[in-house]
Amino acid sequence: MGKIFSINCSTGKGVPKEQARSALLVKDHGIQGDAHAGTPVRQVSLLDIESIRGQIADAKAKKATVRIRPGIYAENITTEGIDLAAVKIGDKLRAGKTAVLRISKIGKECHSRCAIYHQVGDCIMPRKGIFAEVLEGGEITIGDQIVLY
Repeated sequence: MGKIFSINCSTGKGVPKEQARSALLVKDHGIQGDAHAGTPVRQVSLLDIESIRGQIADAKAKKATVRIRPGIYAENITTEGIDLAAVKIGDKLRAGKTAVLRISKIGKECHSRCAIYHQVGDCIMPRKGIFAEVLEGGEITIGDQIVLY
């Protein structure tokens, strides 16, 4: 069982997402007000804090100046304690009390190399990012449980 470590939203595409205390997941849409919501396969994106911490350590070792934090990869939900590498397309996650997500895509294409890639030599989102569709909506808050079921 894992938890929601961070919730991240933005009104524009191509920018890091800002952290929010809570958000509303809307069925068949994504996070209300987020620029990436409404995309059929990529309504919500997830990335685990454990992978982010690994990239932070790598960046420090390489003396990179880029500030790596939740939301910098444009992920909507940063998880902790759940093995996102083990999920498969079609698996379902319950987030918070009522929201249900179905995994729809694993990994993503990197359209252009980001600042993280240029300074560190790697970016984890194309390999470790997970995308989901919202089957059941509901409010999510930092610290809520997120579980595979």
